[in-house]
Amino acid sequence: MSEKKSNGQVPEEGPDGKNLEQSEKKESFAFLEETIKPKKISRQQGMKQLIRIAICGLVLGGSACLGFFALRPLAQHLFPEKTQVVTIQEDNQSEEDLAEGGDTTEQNDAQNQQEISYVQMMSKAYEKALTAKKSVVSVTKGAEQENWNAEATGIDESVSGVIVADNGPEILILSYASICEDAKEWCVTFSDKSEYKASLKKKDKNSGFAIFAVDKKSLSDATWSASSVASLGNSNLTEQGDVIFALGNIFGYAGGSGYGIVSSSNYKEIGRDGEYSVIATDMSSASEGTGILFNLDGEVIGMISSDIWKDRGVRTANAYAISDLKLVIQLLANGASVPYTGVSGTAVTSGIQKEEGMPSGIYVIDVAADSPAMAAGIQSGDVICSVNGEKIVSMSAYRKLMLTWKVGDQIKVEGKRRGSEGYVDIKFDVTIESKE
Repeated sequence: MSEKKSNGQVPEEGPDGKNLEQSEKKESFAFLEETIKPKKISRQQGMKQLIRIAICGLVLGGSACLGFFALRPLAQHLFPEKTQVVTIQEDNQSEEDLAEGGDTTEQNDAQNQQEISYVQMMSKAYEKALTAKKSVVSVTKGAEQENWNAEATGIDESVSGVIVADNGPEILILSYASICEDAKEWCVTFSDKSEYKASLKKKDKNSGFAIFAVDKKSLSDATWSASSVASLGNSNLTEQGDVIFALGNIFGYAGGSGYGIVSSSNYKEIGRDGEYSVIATDMSSASEGTGILFNLDGEVIGMISSDIWKDRGVRTANAYAISDLKLVIQLLANGASVPYTGVSGTAVTSGIQKEEGMPSGIYVIDVAADSPAMAAGIQSGDVICSVNGEKIVSMSAYRKLMLTWKVGDQIKVEGKRRGSEGYVDIKFDVTIESKE
């Protein structure tokens, strides 16, 4: 029996016995149940779409790269890389400590080592030289395109240099201040023979050395991988008979190398505001030769200079000990001026004190013309006893203290001057300057 609606009417049935009203509703919404199939894409059309996508990707990538390189200089200018402060590691043992007779671990180890043959030593030196040469460069006046003149004439006007630091944005090179004369541009040739423009970071005519900077970003990957920062050794440990090697413009041309032994390490050269230990070798040198002196550990122990004992007619490769230059190198590498007063002197030994009745201090041998010391009134023959209340007994102590001052500082120098009735007290106010 069929059911009735709530209004009392009986629903109409179709011929198949089904509810006619429900059938009509299903037919009216039947289109919603149809499945829409995507149009089939041919293989050729698919390849075209992939090519279009690849081309769009290349265009976008190329635009991004061009935009990056175009904006990179502006970004580097707006956000420059921070320059790091250069610190030159101090020696573990000073020359004064060695003079007291204290033995070092290095000395004890050297005494305990077995003797090796001359051939083995030279072989070791050669192996170390192959690594050390990565830190040695050549510095020339003028831009790199102007260096053709040296090749055409056969005259090499370059000087040796050594990479002493990497402060982040720059590679810093220690070289000779003589190359700065009458020049505003410089070119540095690295160990792989590549040439790069360099700028003068700072120079010091008093010591005769300068620091040049090469933009690190300008170096190619090949040049950077073929270069290294040199290790500065403790030249105070160098002794007579030590095997050494030299790299640089020693023989009048760049890229030279020499091997030999230390003939002496006991002599000093008196300079303005200090004295420098000299490492003498048995290697020959050109009249204007420059170079870097290394020990068998591949560490820099000296800067070869043709000015050492030049007035004696000496033609061997002799070097200023690197330990006496480290404080100067650190100042120059950080763009700071090296303090200068212009005093040349020597220590008054206990023997001279007894024989001559001289006071303890440093005896002034000479005062440079137009120097701060001369302007203050210091004269040859004076004895400097203290500076700013600190006793001075040697030129090395005076130099070490002086390098802690800054240009413009005023120091109080106290000493003695011989008069008709003996030594009298003298006092001076000296204003620190620099010689650049």
